[in-house]
This record gives sequence, structure tokens and C-alpha cells, in this order.
Amino acid sequence: EQKGGPGLSRAAIAEMLLKNFEKLPDSDQKLFSYGPLYLGGNAAFAGLIANSLYRRALNVQAARIASNLPMAVLPFLTATALYNAVVSQPLLSGDLNCPTCSLIRGALVGAVGGGVYPMLLALPLNFGLASRYSTAPMPEKGTILRYCVDVSRPVFKKMRAVFLLQGFFGTYLGSRHFESYAKLAQITFSKEEE
Repeated sequence: EQKGGPGLSRAAIAEMLLKNFEKLPDSDQKLFSYGPLYLGGNAAFAGLIANSLYRRALNVQAARIASNLPMAVLPFLTATALYNAVVSQPLLSGDLNCPTCSLIRGALVGAVGGGVYPMLLALPLNFGLASRYSTAPMPEKGTILRYCVDVSRPVFKKMRAVFLLQGFFGTYLGSRHFESYAKLAQITFSKEEE
């Protein structure tokens, strides 16, 4: 399934793939275009969950909207951009033609960009709020790392299901995107051979 002849440049391959993108079935086009946004939406939801768990762990009542807004927006933007950068764009440019690689990249973006990152983002945000509003006893100097680990342990346990779901969704999306890419490559390069 390797593309074209040896004389085709990467730019020419990418241009041919993009030109034939409209010839894909409508469902494939929509999934390719909107799939990363769904993954980003799940990441935003994971950010809100992580934020809520840390707020409870640190007894933070103040600044509810001010802390929820970045915890929804930043994971959404990060997961969407990361998925587009490591899965969608390499597929559309012909740089990623390994189904297993597509699955693994999708899973990693889902689990790390959509699960772990929101949790890591929520910790300093809520730690700062707890410190500012004195809602939880703050650690002594030199024990901040131990304190963060202790606060994060129960949050991590509760977030495990979110990490798994995000990983599975990223894997599914990577799989479906590779299937769409395979159809696109077939449309593009069967015409090329004619």
C-alpha cells in the first residue's frame, strides 16, 4: 500500500491526498474533521472532573468559575491540537502509514493529553487557591512534593477510569482515522496508476 512511484515527493503525495479527501464517504470526512474535537471535549470533561476532585481534596470553595474555565478550555485545546499534530496531519500528509502507529499515537494522546494532563493542570491551580484562601493546611518548606503526591493519590485512583476511557477513545479514533486514510490512499493511488 506504499504510495505512488519513487519519483513522488512528500509534498506531491500530501497534495494528492488532500485533493481526494472530498471523495471519501461523508461519514469518514466528518469523523476525520470532528473526531479530534470529540477527544478534546472529553479532555475538557476530564479537566472539570479533576478540578472538582482537587477542590474537594483541598476544601476550596472560592473561585469556582475562575478555576473551571481554564480546566475545560486548556485540556480541550491541548488534546485537539496534539491529536491533529501526531495523528490527523501525518495521515493526511502521507507520513503515517502504519496502522499500529496510528492506534498507539491515538491511545497516548487520549490517555496523556486527555487524562493525565488535565489532572496535572488541576493540581497547581487548586494548590494555589488553597494557599490563597487558606482552606487546607499547607506543607512545610521542602515537603511540597510529598504533600502533592499525598493529595494526588486519591484523585489519581478516582481518575483511573477517565484515563482508560480516554485511552480507549483515542485508540478507537486512531483506528477509524487510519481506516479513512486507507480508503483515501486507495482512491488516490488507484487513480494514479490508471
